[in-house]
Amino acid sequence: MCSSETPKATPHLAAVIFLFDGGVCMRSLVRPLSCVALAAAAMAGSPSLPAQSPSSATHAGKDSLFTAEDGLDVVTYNALDLTSDGRWLAATSASRRDGLGVDYRRDGDPTYIRPAAARVWVIDTRSGSPRSVFGDKRNVRAARWAPDGSRLALLVFDAKSAAFQPVLWERESGRLTTIAVPAGKYVAENSELRWSADGKRLLYALHTLAWRKAVQDSFAVMTAGPVFVQSSDNSFLTWDALRRAANVRSIVAYDLPSGKTIELLPETMVASWDASEDASTLTYSEDITKKTDYDVIFGSENKLMARALACPAAPDACGKSRVLLPTLKGTNIVWSEDGGHYAYAKEGRVYVATLNDTAARQVAGPAAETRRDVPSDSSRDARERRERERFRVVRYSPANVALLVANSQGFWLLELPSAAKQLIVESADSGSTTLPRATLAAWSNDGKKLYFTVASRTKWERAIVRYDRSTSSKQTLISDGRTYSNVRLSKDGRVATLNVSEGNRPPVLSVADADFTSVRPLIEPNPQLNVKRFGPTSLVNYLDADGHAKYAVVYYPVGYERGKTYPTIFIIYEDFFDDTFDPVANVLTANGYVVVKPSVDFDIGYPGEAWIKGVTAAANRLIEMGVADSSRLGVHGTSYGGYATNLLITQTNRFKAAINISGKVDIISFYTDSPRLGVRNVHAAEKSQDRLGATLWQQPQKYVQQSAIMFADRIQTPLMLITGAQDSNVPADNTREMYYALRRLGKEVVWVNYMNGGHGGGNATADDVLDMQRRMLTWYDSKLKRAPSKVASASP
Repeated sequence: MCSSETPKATPHLAAVIFLFDGGVCMRSLVRPLSCVALAAAAMAGSPSLPAQSPSSATHAGKDSLFTAEDGLDVVTYNALDLTSDGRWLAATSASRRDGLGVDYRRDGDPTYIRPAAARVWVIDTRSGSPRSVFGDKRNVRAARWAPDGSRLALLVFDAKSAAFQPVLWERESGRLTTIAVPAGKYVAENSELRWSADGKRLLYALHTLAWRKAVQDSFAVMTAGPVFVQSSDNSFLTWDALRRAANVRSIVAYDLPSGKTIELLPETMVASWDASEDASTLTYSEDITKKTDYDVIFGSENKLMARALACPAAPDACGKSRVLLPTLKGTNIVWSEDGGHYAYAKEGRVYVATLNDTAARQVAGPAAETRRDVPSDSSRDARERRERERFRVVRYSPANVALLVANSQGFWLLELPSAAKQLIVESADSGSTTLPRATLAAWSNDGKKLYFTVASRTKWERAIVRYDRSTSSKQTLISDGRTYSNVRLSKDGRVATLNVSEGNRPPVLSVADADFTSVRPLIEPNPQLNVKRFGPTSLVNYLDADGHAKYAVVYYPVGYERGKTYPTIFIIYEDFFDDTFDPVANVLTANGYVVVKPSVDFDIGYPGEAWIKGVTAAANRLIEMGVADSSRLGVHGTSYGGYATNLLITQTNRFKAAINISGKVDIISFYTDSPRLGVRNVHAAEKSQDRLGATLWQQPQKYVQQSAIMFADRIQTPLMLITGAQDSNVPADNTREMYYALRRLGKEVVWVNYMNGGHGGGNATADDVLDMQRRMLTWYDSKLKRAPSKVASASP
């Protein structure tokens, strides 16, 4: 049965309340949504339910449940670099606990280096034997093997100088050597690290101590005053200018035989850089941005430069820079392995050139510039044809004989110099529901074999596929339900390292041969989890209110019994598909909850409709399956998911508990807030994540309609608000508006503000993390369980 009534309208938005499936959904009359449309969310057929979990009697007891403390100590291994022969892998291992202690008050300070302690390992890929580089945990920015694999170069944080230092580790002896930098300078916080091809020089970027003092003085004035003045006479927003200051760098080379540091590029605005393999040329992108760009988040304009380093044939050119491309705005560029060739795409056209060329050659894309005064064919077929003609560059062949480009159809191999191209892997953007997702993972050094990770869009099936240029054939090397990522192929093409993830488990650093016939773990990162119990997961399909096919990832509780309904919590954001390891979800399932991550669709101008159409449809599906208890539904999200949560509960009372973590509630005040992020929040509202499609002054009613604070009087769901007082992304003051509004309206609300926390709330210390988990679980227990369960956290 479906009935409706009209509540009191606000000046900007009238609404209709629809009683549907035991709940109330309130819809804007600007875009009315019928109960019939909501009812259409049920999809024909019944998805398979997971097998019943084993009885808890077969396990070690309550101590085997996953807890919030366990989440802090889950270890992740990160591969840094692999020797050319594939024998030695440099990697770090760290837990979430190792990254705590961030001073969020220094967000936006280019000189601040966040704590990120990790153990640094060198692992023998043949035996799996690990060797510790340091005796303790260090904050390491980068690590690169010398070309012969005899030594490892690292950028290691030094607390005394509050800067990274270049360090050499000898593989045979284990000896560590710290390289001294020139007086008055230090390694830039954003420095890259490169070896010359002969292994005699190590390249990195430097800042001056004077630069650091000037930046820190500016930051102090901007955050502590006593007076901070900003003016429209300035070309840049002040925080934007401070961020760009990080590009003021010089590039140097440390010469190992002589022990001298040689300046390759004097201090200038260097956005990125690299050196050619023969050490003859330094290429770099020079920042030439003239003013703050409101069209691109952290928008900048660069020009591509080349600086001659070794030039016996033209001595006069040495030490001089020349322009390769006058602007990189709107340009996608890739370089060859030897640094002597490059390709770029602009407006769908692909060009190739070498460092010695005076002009680039077009090899793909539309043939000529379309005249703007001639109307184009606007039919669907014509639009799709034009889209197929537009390409972006993906990778240059290591052997400089081909280029990988991509368009709306997938990946194309473009042979050079002929420019003949062939579609080798079909893939599509997120608009496709049938073609798989594909990503280039590696390209063999001889240029013959390309490796792709491929994932289905309709089931948990992932694969590694190899394309052989010599035979023009494609082969699936491995295909199963596991997730494969961070694939590295040794230069000799014999060894691959990668991360392998089972469903709802942390990734495992692994090694394989080039055919992937034997994939084996290099190290067991989390043996402590072997005694922990986890519930099963499944992928559930459903139709949203518009009849669009969507998917939800479902995490079932430990001890799940088929046929029994459970209190169910929806974690919402945008799209979900993979059952990745989620500590928060696992704490909830350990305490008897089903956790659902539903996907939603967006319409420009009406983001709030996405969640009422998609989340409620997913809820209907889980209820229909006999999994979710319709009277015990909860919902929460973080950041944009927190915003979604607050908007959702202004439109329905189906949820009996909600938590908004660092989510805005007022998009009007959020619009020009968060100055440390430059134009990010302006751009998000107008053009990107918030999808309003207009400025505040062009469509003010949309900003009102998509602000939960404007409809706080309609909220019936008990709400917990969690913020970090030092959040520079979504300021706690924005979320605070909802607390005081609901208090004024006599609604049930709790506001938890972590005074040292950043974006995400309780994330500054271990105590904060555990306290936040405890409060969330207690909140859900009090609203969704008849008898609150014991909190899975030992925190006070």
